[in-house]
Formats: sequence, C-alpha cells, structure tokens
Amino acid sequence: GAALELAAEFGDRGGPMTGADLGRGWTDDQLENALKTANVRYERPDDVAEAVAEALAENRIVAWFQGRSEFGPRALGHRSLLAHPGHEANLERLNDVKGREQFRPVAPMVLADRAGEIFSRGPLPSPYMLFVHDVAPQWRDKIPAVTHVDGTARVQTVDADDEPLVARMLGAFERRTGVPAVVNTSLNTAGRPMVDSPRDALECFGSAPIDLLALGPFVVRRP
Repeated sequence: GAALELAAEFGDRGGPMTGADLGRGWTDDQLENALKTANVRYERPDDVAEAVAEALAENRIVAWFQGRSEFGPRALGHRSLLAHPGHEANLERLNDVKGREQFRPVAPMVLADRAGEIFSRGPLPSPYMLFVHDVAPQWRDKIPAVTHVDGTARVQTVDADDEPLVARMLGAFERRTGVPAVVNTSLNTAGRPMVDSPRDALECFGSAPIDLLALGPFVVRRP
C-alpha cells in the first residue's frame, strides 16, 4: 500500500494485477536441456494437458511446472502438485509427499464457468484462492479430498482466457471423470520453498513419491 501511494505521488498510476506469475520462466529448449543434463527419460506428448489429465484420472500424483513462477503464498497453476479430488485418501497422500501434518488441507482448482454449480457463499470468480466457499451437498462425496470437515473449500477458479493450458487440462480431466476440478497444492516439500527452477522441479520429483512431472511440454514418468 505504501509503495502504491508513493508511486501515485510521483505520477505512476498502477493498474489491476493480471496474474501472480511474476517470477522467472524458461524456454522449451532450456527445459529440455535441464532434462538432458539430469539424464532422465522423458517424452514430449502431443498435448501435455491431455497427458496430465489421463494420469490424474488414473489417480496419479502430478508435479506441474508451467510458465513463470508465481509470486505469493500459494500455487495457482504454475508450480503445483495435482491430484484427483474424488479420492479422499489423496489428502493423506499429498501430505505424505509434502512431508507435513495430516490435518493440513488442500484446495480445489475448478473451471470458472463450472464453479457456481459446485461452490457457493463466497465471491466467484476467485482466481487467487483467497476465500472459503460452501461445497454443494451433492458434490461433497464427489470431491472429498478438497472438502473440509465443515463442508467448505478454499477455491481457485480458472478462466480459459487467463490460463488456457490449465483450463484445457481441467476440461480434459472432466471429460474422463465428470469432475471439472482437481486438487491443487504448492509444489514443494516440508521445510523447502516452492519450486522455482527446472532443477528444483527435478529434485522435488526425484525425492518425493510423485508419479509424473509435467515440465513445460515434456513429461517424466516414475519408472
């Protein structure tokens, strides 16, 4: 707030924040060089969104590294751990991956145009995962991994215009499962900051029970 006030005094009028992806990014060539340096087997599917949706539908845990890293307290689809929200055990699985307490919750990432069917009592759209919403009773058994004990969830909505790759992945997951949402939690493990670089992502993937790493357009699968 102080920075904004001073900027205004000096004639620099700030505009609305259009996204949290204010950190570093890497080209596809740089990402592929990181994979080659790490000497891991990888592939480049026709569409990484479809490949990830398929893995999630098969109840695999996915490390998702796309675009520029995010500034702020949470992952919003650039440095994320993803899972199927329809399996209650995935909350425990993800907390095991992250090495944190089992009472810690995870959150749903949902297509913006479907959010109103599933969530209420909070502002929508909610692209920064800032508010708690009620989960519709008919959906609580469908997304138990992200539904708190009081029937609420802290929602992130995804607009296809703002995040086309994430939206495409969510749409592909819905076609396979009937659920337009996935579990989204930050890509890191206990005591370590959120993944930023390709090397960070590979180290996290190598040291935690994650099934698939989506690094830009490339995919690394757990043997």
